[in-house]
Amino acid sequence: MAAIHDEDPFGFEDYFPSMIKTLGVERFMEELCHGFFLLMDVRVGLITFERLKRNAMLMGLHELRDDELVCMLAEGDLDGDGALNQMEFCTLMFRLSPGLFMDGSKPDRVPIISQSDFSLVSGGTN
Repeated sequence: MAAIHDEDPFGFEDYFPSMIKTLGVERFMEELCHGFFLLMDVRVGLITFERLKRNAMLMGLHELRDDELVCMLAEGDLDGDGALNQMEFCTLMFRLSPGLFMDGSKPDRVPIISQSDFSLVSGGTN
């Protein structure tokens, strides 16, 4: 069963630990990459504000304001370009998964996944 973070007032269910256990690490990384490809703007290979806004609408998240979408991008934007590349997206997903940390706490610094980690699951592009 998925872990529910005790301190989350919204009852967020973190499925990542059970997905990793079921799929294995490599297959799980492939699924994360698929998620990135679904959200990215194919013209630039990044998750942009415009694309995130469009996808939020398609997923029924009409109530999300522009400033909330900008904050979502800023949370994972490590290179300051205002968009998320594949590595930033996957790093953000790991950082936002409380169930991946045994004691429920997040470390001060989360290791950044290297480019080579993605070459196996994305055909060498990021």
